[in-house]
Amino acid sequence: MSMLRRVAAAIVVPVVATVAIAEDAGVKAPRLGTPLSADAIAKWDRTIFADGRGLPPGKGTAKDGRVIYEQKCASCHGEHGEGGTSEELVSGPTPPSPDNPSKAIGSYWPYATTIFDFVRRSMPPAAPGSLSADETYAVTAYLLAANAIIPEGAKMDAKTLAAVRMPNRDGFIWIDIKK
Repeated sequence: MSMLRRVAAAIVVPVVATVAIAEDAGVKAPRLGTPLSADAIAKWDRTIFADGRGLPPGKGTAKDGRVIYEQKCASCHGEHGEGGTSEELVSGPTPPSPDNPSKAIGSYWPYATTIFDFVRRSMPPAAPGSLSADETYAVTAYLLAANAIIPEGAKMDAKTLAAVRMPNRDGFIWIDIKK
């Protein structure tokens, strides 16, 4: 037997044997990690659509949101949302342009429900997903009021949030959705 055949046999025989043993044992994939429970999956299975489908029960006001914002957001986004170590959140209603590339809430975001979804999923950075639904509605209400999109006294919930018309709603070109 040539040297090449011996090397090939030394590689092929163990691989074939391992595959045969794995098939006999019913192994279909590596057993890495721990399977998630239905509760763990539900915690992250949070799809919120632009029209408000998927928003949870809850409510909040800009007044309540300001307190939460000062505690959990101002250190990064500035005392009034003007920006700090993170992006600005508050601006005028002027859409972004080459001279003003701001992506602040008042000038850029097309749907208020997207603000809720983003805050709920990823804020604050040190504890994403830690805000309750009421706290998230309140922070969203505060940010919308700070951008002069809703009145200071407006209460946000699933129905009212979905009804908010953002200044830049028509500023996007939809390439994959038929209107």
